[in-house]
Amino acid sequence: MIGKPRVWISRPTFSDIVARLEPHFEVATEAEETVFPPVVLAGKLASCDAAIVGLNQRIGAMEVASAPRLRIVANLAVGYDNLDIPALTAAGIAASNTPDVLSESVADFTWALLLGSARHIGAAERWLREGRWRANGFKDWLGLDTRGRTLGILGMGRIGQAIARRATGFGMQVAYQNRSRLPAAVEAGCAARYVDKSTLLAESDFLVLAVPLTAESHHAIGAAELAAMKPTAVLVNIARGGVVDDAALAAALAGRRLAAAALDVFEGEPAVHPALLALDNVILSPHIASATWDTRRAMTALAVDNVLALFGHGPDAGHPPSLLNPGVLAVRPAP
Repeated sequence: MIGKPRVWISRPTFSDIVARLEPHFEVATEAEETVFPPVVLAGKLASCDAAIVGLNQRIGAMEVASAPRLRIVANLAVGYDNLDIPALTAAGIAASNTPDVLSESVADFTWALLLGSARHIGAAERWLREGRWRANGFKDWLGLDTRGRTLGILGMGRIGQAIARRATGFGMQVAYQNRSRLPAAVEAGCAARYVDKSTLLAESDFLVLAVPLTAESHHAIGAAELAAMKPTAVLVNIARGGVVDDAALAAALAGRRLAAAALDVFEGEPAVHPALLALDNVILSPHIASATWDTRRAMTALAVDNVLALFGHGPDAGHPPSLLNPGVLAVRPAP
């Protein structure tokens, strides 16, 4: 290779952290948040040796077909449904994500959504801003207590466990469903009880979704599941759009077959189902659960660590810390 390998970063991030790449790479960073069409994205990747990308860049076989030098795609997220991992692996391209570093901040935000929806915070603020507050009736704005209620969690990975640990302070019982049951010691640390999905739906007063988006989890919460929940229940989705059938959820909320919901993710982002926008019993936020200074900096640092390590630099040289397809290194060793 003549000259330094080239890294393309698809979105503006923290320049002081990106600067760690500069002694070893030629670095090109996009100045604005942009969702690139597939053909344009393929052109961006064509001359790269590494790429650091956000969730809004969908990368599969077509996008990397003309990128023979590309060795790693480092995702700035813990989820990676925007990456076609089999296609990248077949092309000999490593893929990485940013696990662990965002679990606590996402758990905090989940509780903000849960409490906000339980106590009508969004609707009450809009009502006040509209100048409608003259005097509150004694029975106006009645919300839901958390103490003594059941928190259900669908998906008990790192984020789900961080959410569960916070429930003790709110006096809640925790039930969870997961692809596999957690070890007894982890269950005890989360004060959580393993149940099947039907029991989870029936018992949860607050149901939080923390599963990755896969073919199996697509519309894991649809019309039938919503009908199986308590009409007094609250649904919180901080997982991925597509885990919930947004049209079915809007219908359940409009018909008061579900008390409230709070959503940080949506099908077809950045589009939001118009029926959801018309409802007062749902809090909507623009996919910002990990948006704290510390966490976004840590995510950037981990993505940079993965790129550096793949090319033999830094304390993890040769062993990127969060590869999603580590087997690719056996076929196409690190440079």
